[in-house]
Amino acid sequence: MDNNLINAHIISEFSSSDVNCYKLRGSDLLNNYYIISSEKSRRLMNCPEVVGYEVYTSLLGPSCKALNYLNNNGKIHSVSILNILRGALNFPVEEACHLNNISINDISFLSCERTFDKNGDINGLAVKYEKIDTVPDATLMIGDILASGETLIECLRHVTDYYRQNNERLKNIILFTIGGSRAIPLLEDLTNELRGYWPDFEGFITVFYEGIFSCYEPGDYGVSGINRPLIDFIWRDGIISPEFRHQTLSMRDALFEKCIIYDGGARRFNIKEHIDEVLEFWNGILARADEIDMQKLLEEKLGHKLSISFEDWCDSCHYNSLPKDEVKDLYQQELKYIESLNEITLKDIANKRIEEFTSALKNY
Repeated sequence: MDNNLINAHIISEFSSSDVNCYKLRGSDLLNNYYIISSEKSRRLMNCPEVVGYEVYTSLLGPSCKALNYLNNNGKIHSVSILNILRGALNFPVEEACHLNNISINDISFLSCERTFDKNGDINGLAVKYEKIDTVPDATLMIGDILASGETLIECLRHVTDYYRQNNERLKNIILFTIGGSRAIPLLEDLTNELRGYWPDFEGFITVFYEGIFSCYEPGDYGVSGINRPLIDFIWRDGIISPEFRHQTLSMRDALFEKCIIYDGGARRFNIKEHIDEVLEFWNGILARADEIDMQKLLEEKLGHKLSISFEDWCDSCHYNSLPKDEVKDLYQQELKYIESLNEITLKDIANKRIEEFTSALKNY
């Protein structure tokens, strides 16, 4: 687990309509980190059947509520939006600004793409396209999927260098993300660096949808042996919103998906590629089902040992500061969920998901 999260916990920040927002509290954090949860974003991340334009619209409601909250608290200055292609096109930052009557002064673009080695592991990044302009004392807004966080940092260094070369500065940076905990130390370090150039830089405000997830580390392909390091998201060593945890456990099979978002660009713009990836995963699970240790797989997915006290579970989930009666119900739900899996095999789950997914997306 990232050191910034070891003693961290979440507190309720605001609730509005079907949107709940939590703030991360932890020692020595320079920046503000939020987790926002809504019915549509939960469905997006639990159902890989959600594809195309619905990926975008699923994030609009919580994005609007988050921006409204930040605007009312004086966190938004002159707005410049940075689109990191193509993942940024999943995030309705421009539309959320418009719906909140927030003026946009500029929209810039960067293309920074991963390169892979023969084993399919990331081995570098390359900026392929840029169109950047400066806005004095700007709030830079970004929407992106963050796994390792390296693409974001590469792009931010590119943009901040451009601002410095043009004798301008950023006031703060607001980031909307489906993302992982690896981004936090990178953002903390970058804040220290930027305050060396701009002493009054306010820092990052990061809004995570449904949770601060984690990635499989290099060399770790998961209990199943088919997950991708630094790409596939998992609950383990992360902080998940109570609402997302509740819905996932209510659905049973969603917990065993390869990743909570898969490839966001393919899911929105190349649906055939997304379908192939999901079916490749579940067919791989089906082929390996008899060899996979179900208990170890479940512990990997839940992020803790199956036998765990309520107090240790609260610690593991970072729910120590949430109302005990509410999270106790969630703890009890998880115990019942674990028990219910005694009645099903991994092969049954794989066959069911292949049939459901193929049926739902048969027209693509």
